[in-house]
Amino acid sequence: MKDYYKILGVEKGASKDEIKKAFRRLAHEHHPDKTKGDPSAGQKFKEASEAYSVLSDDQKRQQYDTFGQAGAGFNPGAGGFGGQGGFNAAGFDFSQFTQGNGQGFEFDLGDIFGDFFGGGRQARQQRGRDISIDIQISFEESIFGIERDILVTKTSKCLTCEGSGGAPGSGTTSCTTCNGKGKVNETRRSFIGVFNTTKVCDTCHGKGQVPKEKCKTCDGNGVLERQQEITVKIPPGIEDGEMIRLGGMGEAIPNGQAGDLYIKIHVKPLPHIRKDGSNLVMDVKIKLTQALLGGEIILKSLDGDVPLKIPVGTNTGEVLRIKSKGVPHSHNKRGDLLVRITVDIPHKVSKTALRLIEELGKEGL
Repeated sequence: MKDYYKILGVEKGASKDEIKKAFRRLAHEHHPDKTKGDPSAGQKFKEASEAYSVLSDDQKRQQYDTFGQAGAGFNPGAGGFGGQGGFNAAGFDFSQFTQGNGQGFEFDLGDIFGDFFGGGRQARQQRGRDISIDIQISFEESIFGIERDILVTKTSKCLTCEGSGGAPGSGTTSCTTCNGKGKVNETRRSFIGVFNTTKVCDTCHGKGQVPKEKCKTCDGNGVLERQQEITVKIPPGIEDGEMIRLGGMGEAIPNGQAGDLYIKIHVKPLPHIRKDGSNLVMDVKIKLTQALLGGEIILKSLDGDVPLKIPVGTNTGEVLRIKSKGVPHSHNKRGDLLVRITVDIPHKVSKTALRLIEELGKEGL
């Protein structure tokens, strides 16, 4: 007796979903279209199909678990499942693969074999193409955030018909291709048998209705290439090279979901200030007298003129902190502005200054 669970590579208590996934994997791996007529692969494909037909059906699975292969109604000598069609000298007849009509076993053939016969490709085409653009912002804009309006030329929804493809007010009529059902049956022949599938109608895109009169602006397509103004909200603290994703703002397609728009941000740096996490860092030079005597200086920060107190005896390399003048972050809080001090030692001094410095030296300074 064949061990159907072992053939599919699942445990005896596996769920229907696990069984289906296992069959899909094996069907893709051993399908004749991929194995180019390899006899061993074809046999494995048939065995996997046989196992799935039993284990996916609750009644047949129970009979198989109780009585074995014969109890599940499969008799290789009789030509297939329950003596109907199935495996024979001509191959496997997929007309036994039905959808809930009480014959054969129940699953969606298009769902499993879509990658081979167009179903998978059709599903992927229901989403428009993603597009990307680059924009440059100033360092200040990257810190505080900004809203930027940009013009993008792309395939977008028609504004006249709102994407319906029909002339405004013209109404709709039943699709003659699918007789208003939104789906059409398709038969494909292969050396392993006949495949009967149901697919979405290409004319009405599954709606069952088509416009009585085409939109003149887009010629009934519902989409067309045009310039679209898009507002981009750039958050505070964004880094150079970061991407912003705008869902549904990419290329549009008829009767489908638009792709996404990706915006790469380029930040123009400033020579005297840089970002360090939620803090801003500035390098500032002070005079020797300011370092010795202390005092107050005015900084040109991103917030405008900001006073900074210099303590007496400040050395090169010391960092002075101005609170809440850094990068905005959560809960309306901001990081700090860190000022890294460099004492500017003059290369030339006057005789008077030199004499005074000598006096300082005598004081041990």
